[in-house]
Amino acid sequence: MRAIGQDGFGGPEVLKVVEVERPEPGPAEVLVRVHAAGVNPTDSWHRATGGLAGIAIRLGWDVSGVVETVGLGVTTLAPGDEVFGMPRHPLPAGTYAEYVVSPARHLVRKPAGLTHAQAAALPLAALTAWQALVDVADVRAGQRVLIHAAAGGVGHLAVQIAKARGAHVIGTARSAKHAFLRGLGADELIDYTQADFETAVEPVDVVIDTIGGEYGPRSLRTLRAGGILVALASPAETYLADLARPLGLRAAFMVVEADQAGLREIAALVEAGLLRPEIDTVLPLEHAAKAHELGDGRRATGKIVLSVTD
Repeated sequence: MRAIGQDGFGGPEVLKVVEVERPEPGPAEVLVRVHAAGVNPTDSWHRATGGLAGIAIRLGWDVSGVVETVGLGVTTLAPGDEVFGMPRHPLPAGTYAEYVVSPARHLVRKPAGLTHAQAAALPLAALTAWQALVDVADVRAGQRVLIHAAAGGVGHLAVQIAKARGAHVIGTARSAKHAFLRGLGADELIDYTQADFETAVEPVDVVIDTIGGEYGPRSLRTLRAGGILVALASPAETYLADLARPLGLRAAFMVVEADQAGLREIAALVEAGLLRPEIDTVLPLEHAAKAHELGDGRRATGKIVLSVTD
């Protein structure tokens, strides 16, 4: 089968189309014929550095496709089922390929109203937003939630999930993206190039920080007593907990995990018309390097997706 490999660490140019053996599912696993694979910032990090393990892996975690065969003991899925999910994360999955093997319970059935490209745009980003907002922050109706990079892959989904839970949603984004975000339900928007979000926003209960760096300490100053900052950018952000504690605040760094229950909640929001992914660009598998080049520029509105099977 065709897949994307790399001949070293570095920029997008290291990504190449390679021929590899088609995998076979083991017990409790399924083989999925990949129709589309989402592209995420963590893919670029692993491409450039090898990630925490410092080794080259087959890239990709987001997948939407059709179950080809099932392994021993699988009872929840059958050949022909249309599925989407985020296999194995944070362990390697390799969804930039024509086929991928996944634990059966890391997938759910694709909502009928989504194309494979739309479904592939959801898993990692939507699960990140869901786990940050629901599992970590426990966002409730009436709370004020500040989302940084609100028009990005995680951000635009976090806006919709927070809104679906009844929150008052504030986002940071360039003015050109404000109309898009209002269409998703954002209540307030701050152009971070024109205003200091620390002084432009009234106190909030929750901050979702997808940027890192100075945004973490600055965001703590926007929280009211008892509020929480959920940092998603890098493990270095764990120091924020020490800064937050004396202020009567909380801070947590979160790594997204494979989560079938969360995927089902996400699918239910899609089917209820409360969540939709925005696709910035769809490119064929062989243009993975171009997809990474676009993603590395961090100017996409929504998600970048690789189309694998027409």
